[in-house]
Amino acid sequence: MRIIIVGCGKIGETILADLVNEGHNVIAVDNDPAVIEEINNIHDVMTVCGNGTDCSTLSEAGVKEAEMFIAVTSSDELNMLSCYIARQMGARNTIARIRNPEYNMESLGFFKEKLGLSMAINPDMLAAREMFNVLKLPSAVKIQTFSERSFEIIELILKEGSPLTGVKLMDLRNKFKAKFLICVVGRGDKVYIPDGNFILYPGDKIGLTAEPVEIQKLLKALGLDKKQAKNVIILGGGRIAFYLSKMLTSTGNGVKIIEIDPEKCETLSDALPKAVIINGDGAQQELLLEEGLDSIDAFVSLTGMDEENILISIFASTHNVPTVITKVNRNELSAMAAKLGLDRIISPKEIMSDVLVRYARALENSKGSNIETLYNIMDDKAEVLEFNVSPDFGHTGVPLKDLRLRQGVLIAGIIRDRKAIIPIGSDVIMQGDKVIILTEDQRYNDLSDIIK
Repeated sequence: MRIIIVGCGKIGETILADLVNEGHNVIAVDNDPAVIEEINNIHDVMTVCGNGTDCSTLSEAGVKEAEMFIAVTSSDELNMLSCYIARQMGARNTIARIRNPEYNMESLGFFKEKLGLSMAINPDMLAAREMFNVLKLPSAVKIQTFSERSFEIIELILKEGSPLTGVKLMDLRNKFKAKFLICVVGRGDKVYIPDGNFILYPGDKIGLTAEPVEIQKLLKALGLDKKQAKNVIILGGGRIAFYLSKMLTSTGNGVKIIEIDPEKCETLSDALPKAVIINGDGAQQELLLEEGLDSIDAFVSLTGMDEENILISIFASTHNVPTVITKVNRNELSAMAAKLGLDRIISPKEIMSDVLVRYARALENSKGSNIETLYNIMDDKAEVLEFNVSPDFGHTGVPLKDLRLRQGVLIAGIIRDRKAIIPIGSDVIMQGDKVIILTEDQRYNDLSDIIK
């Protein structure tokens, strides 16, 4: 599929790399020659140096034949204008990154209609939502939701002495009353889709699927039902901090934002009357301690520098802050941060890339793909997808034990009439269901693809 990406900064380059890995014909457009040169050196794609709102630049990129046009420059307005022009010139699907909090949901709906946008994506809000989910369930290092939050997959790291260790997976359901499924295990650099004989060990990172209420039951039985983070310090006063603070204060949480820029502090103070805004340098350890680092429930580091976020998060961890969340965008630094003991790492660019990969697969499938949700988990070593079961799926009513699934695929859940089913061999897939599958680094566009 021909895809044009306008704006090849951190987010644009990540989207480009993921879509190239998916096998798409990607054309990169940026007005910075140095950026274009770097893209040419790293990726085997066509590049055009020019302004994304210039008709001749878009024509050179082949906008008439573009099935997807993605604008992710640093300017919301330029992204919207670029998408509008591309649409007028023949691009079939246009997607704009729009991050400004001033553009509320009503405004975005108006823009989509009037500019012909297929999608408007706010990666900062998506990242804030993911952080909010972790703060509400602080035992987890990551939480992904499906079907309007009726089903979840959470990632946990097993500590020494965990009741889940040393037991075959087939025996865990008898040991605990909660209905859940351990569907993936990360051990060292390897990822396993386990069978019933698999035994867990301390240090394993597990992916666990269940309804939210069943997850709470299990965490309570495991002694991991930590209280929700009530008092939170956020370092950095950017857009993600604004969105996250708004979510937290609306549910009664105490929020303190530390921001070095006085003008940003004034803006945040006006926009977030329920939050405490501190003008200061959060890299100064004395300031963090003065503001109560030793007594808070959670610390979230959201400065514009990955290195600073990592170092200050480590400092917060040494002061026994129960939940520490770190924003890291560079892949190599994410891996380093994990090795240093930071396990709640969130990357806005990866979140947005997941959304666009899912959308591209939906367009690519000639049947009209039934992908509802797509996430990369286990440090991007596994994928979890939610499919709608369409009328053309030819295996409804067949017991799961009789389906010949491709290697490295697990059916992790079935949602029927908004009720979650943790599947066993005698369960069947019915038309109208939503089916959640987990796969080791595969790229499926349709539910039928998982059958041999």
